[in-house]
Amino acid sequence: MKKMILSLAAVMMMGFSVFANGTDNVVTQEARDAFKKDFATASNIRWEQTNNDFLKATFSLNGQILTAYYFANGDLRAVVRNITSDQLPINLLASLRRDYTAFWISDLFEISSDGQTTYYVTIENSDKKIVLKSDDLSSWGIYSKERKTDTE
Repeated sequence: MKKMILSLAAVMMMGFSVFANGTDNVVTQEARDAFKKDFATASNIRWEQTNNDFLKATFSLNGQILTAYYFANGDLRAVVRNITSDQLPINLLASLRRDYTAFWISDLFEISSDGQTTYYVTIENSDKKIVLKSDDLSSWGIYSKERKTDTE
């Protein structure tokens, strides 16, 4: 289960989405029906096929932009939303402020899947780029780390 979430997160973080030629060629009726049931008041819906055979719906709901990943059979795999740091659980926010004072946040999102919420934050300074992950809502672990080069 954790490997599947990590795989999904890695794909989402790398932005490996492939645009299809038209919604009708991408979306199964099962996925469309499930989406309408799960997100009845959604608007501005855009469907894509990802390179790992998920159906990706990006949409607006209650003033937020969300992304839902479905299997072709209509089963919801995960929902992703970008968030601001003040939307983090207080323990995670406090940890960032305490342990990473020399960094700024360049990306922050949460993934809800199988009743579990996982947070990912990308923090940077002039030398490093670090992606942190939390699935226990109280602490961060290093998901990936890279040193910046002078060519960036």
